[in-house]
Amino acid sequence: MTIRPKKNAGTRPLRIATWNINSVRLRIELVCRVLQTWQPDVLCLQETKVVDGDFPRAPLEAVGYGEIAIRGQKSYNGVAIISRLPLANVRAQDWCGKGDCRHLAAELPGGIELHNFYVPAGGDIPDPEQNDKFAHKLAFLQEMAAFFGQDRQAAARRILVGDLNVAPLEADVWSHKALLKVVSHTPVEVALMAELASAGQWIDAVRRIVPEPTRLYSWWSYRSPNWEAADKGRRLDHVWVSPPLAPAIAQAEILKPVRGWEVASDHVPVLVTLNVPVEASGDAPA
Repeated sequence: MTIRPKKNAGTRPLRIATWNINSVRLRIELVCRVLQTWQPDVLCLQETKVVDGDFPRAPLEAVGYGEIAIRGQKSYNGVAIISRLPLANVRAQDWCGKGDCRHLAAELPGGIELHNFYVPAGGDIPDPEQNDKFAHKLAFLQEMAAFFGQDRQAAARRILVGDLNVAPLEADVWSHKALLKVVSHTPVEVALMAELASAGQWIDAVRRIVPEPTRLYSWWSYRSPNWEAADKGRRLDHVWVSPPLAPAIAQAEILKPVRGWEVASDHVPVLVTLNVPVEASGDAPA
């Protein structure tokens, strides 16, 4: 579902997208296709699975995205911010002290602070005593909540995006009842997601445009023999904004057709448009 942005005098839309690409080198052509088709100003990627020196910069630069911030590791995790707007104050944080590459932050023109996260998936067993991966996920969410709770600034213009690996609402999964004991929609994960949202005063930009009870998904399992017909999806990928940016939320779109492309990721891009002043977003090349 798409709602077109209103045209306000003195503003231009800032388009932010997030996508778990599940190997950027394998799918670099799809990344370029998304950039050329939907023209986001900024695309945040997760699960890039490549060390920084091997990141495929050239194809992105060739299609007009010359600002690239990366934080990667071999075969696992990895995040990137691809932009046609200037990026400043690029930085990262080591969450849970594990040294993996799951976070990258940068400042966009106009002082907008952008955070790109890849939250741990959590494995298959929703019990932190039996499953270290699930324990890591819960600790990661708790640490995020503590960080943004302490760092709360009422006037800060912030955007948080990424594969947060939690489908928080009943309408974010194909069956609430069937998934209550499935990692990504368990009550403990949903509660921690709510604590994180509250700690940072975050607003779910997609649900501001498309509220419940409309079902929305951004991920469909590779295990499904016919993902589109079964439509057993989950909304794991999110775009949140801080209160000062809430009035600017103008459009939200989950790019479901991308899931049907050849060699697709099991996630699809989520694209949000914000009406922000021209001087804040800069003049991006077409």
